[in-house]
Amino acid sequence: MLLSIKNLSASIDNKKILNDLSLEIKEGEVHALMGPNGSGKSTLSNILAGKEDYQIIEGEIKYNGLNLFDLNIEERSQKGLFLAFQYPVEIPGVSITPFLKTALNARLKEAGQDEVDPLSFAKELKNIASTLGIPSEMLSRSVNEGFSGGEKKRFEILQMSVLKPRLSILDETDSGLDVDALKIVTSGVKSLRQPNSSFLLITHYQRLLDYITPDFVHVINDGKITKSGDRSIAQEIEVNGYKNLI
Repeated sequence: MLLSIKNLSASIDNKKILNDLSLEIKEGEVHALMGPNGSGKSTLSNILAGKEDYQIIEGEIKYNGLNLFDLNIEERSQKGLFLAFQYPVEIPGVSITPFLKTALNARLKEAGQDEVDPLSFAKELKNIASTLGIPSEMLSRSVNEGFSGGEKKRFEILQMSVLKPRLSILDETDSGLDVDALKIVTSGVKSLRQPNSSFLLITHYQRLLDYITPDFVHVINDGKITKSGDRSIAQEIEVNGYKNLI
């Protein structure tokens, strides 16, 4: 089991957000998590990524057999956990190419492998960027600085394509994207779908799942998963909303 969440309850600022939530994701699986605003979707993604603002009341999270709470943010990343933010932040003064090369070398070091050759890395990065509709001159800019919403989301997928995480959490990656940008982003995600990589797609909309077919769809409400099944759940939400599922 790649990710195992058992009876997780958590709060922030003394307000309970997650309530006895359980979820399991195996290698190679794609799970979609859907729910109304304030149901706990982003809270779960932030806790998995290691954001420290949350208080864990009870429960456990195992990632690849390890206690996730024993790992800090950097260690989680080095071991292959990746969060694509709903609102990616700008990092002025940090250029994209050396940023990604440093991140990749940290992953390789954790795995006991040699660092990447700089010239080979630059060439491969340009190739990946081209497939995502990212012009090569953007690779010399600061991370997300002056990027449009669609450009920021494409850069998140570029990071995933370079780092090849074992578990990718996409927190409303489809938010604010037009159809063309959505197709490019989801094409990038699908190209990363491998037997040893898994995805947790957090979304409001069924349209994302028109392009990426999940193995399982879960509905979360009041911090707890209330329904699990196949893609038909997302289609029901599109027609009737959440009223019959929460």
